[in-house]
Amino acid sequence: MSYLHQRYQHADSVELHNRLWPGMRIGAAPTWCSVDLRDGNQALSDPMGPEKKRALLDLLLTVGFREIELGFPSASQTDFDFVRWVIERDILPGAVTPQVITQARQALIVRTFQSLSGARRAIVHLYNSTSELQRRIVFRKSRQETIDLAVQGTEWIRQESLKYPDLDVIFQYSLESFTGTELDFALEISEAVIEAWNPSIERKMILNLPSTVENSTPNIFADRVEWMASHLRRRSEIVLSVHAHNDRGTAVATAELAQLAGAERIEGTLLGNGERSGNVDLVTLAMNLYSSGIDPDLNLSRMSDVVRVVQECTGIAVHPRHPWAGDLVFTAFSGSHQDAIHKGMHEQQQKAQWEVPYLPIDPEDVGRNYEQVIRINSQSGKSGVAHVLERDHGYRVPKALAMDLSNSVQRVTDETGEEISSDKLVRLFYSKYFRNPPDFEIHNVEVKPGETDAERIVEAEVRLGQKVHRLKGSGYGVIEAFAQGLHMICEGPWDIIDYAEHARGQGATAEAVSYVAIKSNGGKETWFGVGQDRDVVLASFRSLVAAVVRMFDDT
Repeated sequence: MSYLHQRYQHADSVELHNRLWPGMRIGAAPTWCSVDLRDGNQALSDPMGPEKKRALLDLLLTVGFREIELGFPSASQTDFDFVRWVIERDILPGAVTPQVITQARQALIVRTFQSLSGARRAIVHLYNSTSELQRRIVFRKSRQETIDLAVQGTEWIRQESLKYPDLDVIFQYSLESFTGTELDFALEISEAVIEAWNPSIERKMILNLPSTVENSTPNIFADRVEWMASHLRRRSEIVLSVHAHNDRGTAVATAELAQLAGAERIEGTLLGNGERSGNVDLVTLAMNLYSSGIDPDLNLSRMSDVVRVVQECTGIAVHPRHPWAGDLVFTAFSGSHQDAIHKGMHEQQQKAQWEVPYLPIDPEDVGRNYEQVIRINSQSGKSGVAHVLERDHGYRVPKALAMDLSNSVQRVTDETGEEISSDKLVRLFYSKYFRNPPDFEIHNVEVKPGETDAERIVEAEVRLGQKVHRLKGSGYGVIEAFAQGLHMICEGPWDIIDYAEHARGQGATAEAVSYVAIKSNGGKETWFGVGQDRDVVLASFRSLVAAVVRMFDDT
């Protein structure tokens, strides 16, 4: 395939001297406006019916949007009826303002206001396309004709609003295809509309600058926004808004840089649904703020519910690695990532500030369980294995044992080509390192003082298979004494090289867990055993027997 890239051209840069936005920082959430029910719905091959719209509206209210575009009531009876249902049933809380969109045609504006009858307050959103390409090819209108259309639409909205004295109308004007509109013309038509509406500081209007088709890098869009903001004569009477589409995959960056450049309001959709490559994803924008220590003014603490409802209503699956919201977005399979997360989670217990490698936020903040953070497949390592055993089953296995177990896990996952579940992992752990009845039993244990204060004598009966052995040993401490006695029935030059123990569980039901590693004298291989019992001494004995039996089984 030959690429004809010469047919396309780079977006014009902006002559903006001493630009300010690169040195700015976002310090607060913008005003959010959800357009899921209109722009998002128009993008669906199977548009939402009333029930799905109601379910999605309920989600938007739960998340906390205070501006919601309900639809295009003059374009379809479905949208008209939905707006009427919302108003007649008084669905929206007092702090939430509905928004409706219309073209600059008088009959459509009349119909739009009819849909709002009985509402206390509403944003009436007027738009017309202003780009050079649309003017020349689609509408065949001059600059002045395009301005006249926008001003006429504004006047019609003013006249119609007078018929609804109980309706507080907030006027919004969008320059559709702002990214393809010459800046001088964008300013000219905006100024004309502003003068026609005549806002004030007390009653501002919304000027919306959409990247209807994303055609440049985000910095150029930010330059355009800052240029407009700095040239508007009545800037203080304007709420500057942006509506970013995602054709180049940079809508989030476009919206964020636009805020640096002066945008105070952002229109978009949950999880980025929209025509072509979608609208800007408001979930990502809000969570980006949250992860920077800024209140996003949206409640995304139940992210799984957000994903579920959006998927059910739109029929569009959410990618498992979708930023912040995907099923696997907090999940690590890589061994090095798991090691860093495992260590970070242990360190985090002592800190108020969140600092865990590879986890920019605490998954619990969005309703995710830690079970989803580390999962085990062929790419995982010892830290992942250790983390899952501790997180799900309460075993704090030593590093060397975790390495040994991870080798067995990798053989299993390589053979199956699948990840290994937490339950399968612990079963493998049990089968490899434990020796439980009927494999062996320890009875009649006696611990006696030796000839010195440190010396102990241990006597016990150990049943291995069908044979019962009576052993006796002495040493400095009960484990060394038991080991000496065990040498009587499990002959061979082996020694204990590592031992660890901890409590598993809490209160009266807590058990002791012991881990032991042995090595034959002069040998290179290490064998591990794990023991568990309400009695810490018996747990240590069990772990030692398990390790020794493993050694003899393997050799």
